Amino acid sequence: MTETPALIIFIAAIFTNNILLTNFLGMCSFVACSRQLDAAIGLGTAVTFVLSCTTALNYVLYHYLLVPLGLEFLTFVVFIAVIAAFVHFVEMFVERFSPKLYFTLGIFLPLITVNCAILGASLFMIIRNYTFWQSVGFGVGGGVGWALAIVLIAGLRQKMNYSNIPQPFQGVAVTMIITGVMAMTFMGFAGMVSIQ
Repeated sequence: MTETPALIIFIAAIFTNNILLTNFLGMCSFVACSRQLDAAIGLGTAVTFVLSCTTALNYVLYHYLLVPLGLEFLTFVVFIAVIAAFVHFVEMFVERFSPKLYFTLGIFLPLITVNCAILGASLFMIIRNYTFWQSVGFGVGGGVGWALAIVLIAGLRQKMNYSNIPQPFQGVAVTMIITGVMAMTFMGFAGMVSIQ
């Protein structure tokens, strides 16, 4: 069996295996921060950065430290510590250079630490036996895919402010319906490329 190129994994992680729309990981911050386009772009950028960096670093730590020393049982602890460190760095950076975005994102910026999409990407790279470059492609693609999904839903939610939506469907209900339709739309790319 031939090895799947990192570029293919990158493209698949954005479209056909979007971590949010196919695995439904990271839904809490997705629903809460998709009301405003600016907040969605900011959070999407932060998640992409953290997901890209932590997936690569967690690969190195897992394969070159934990496995050789027989410490695989510490995988979750190490992965979460790495994620928390990167999120803290992003939080300090955003607070320093964009206070408005920092206050707009509120509690959801530090909660990237427990965003299951980020931990899920690191665990998927182990389960799927990815190489380093495949892991990097999956991490960056997963972040871009998550950011794309939240920006699309934020744009749609802003457009819906001018729509006459029936009362029972307003708020989270219509957001979940649209997310389901978006997931089906992204599944339309399934024939293009798929990864396991």
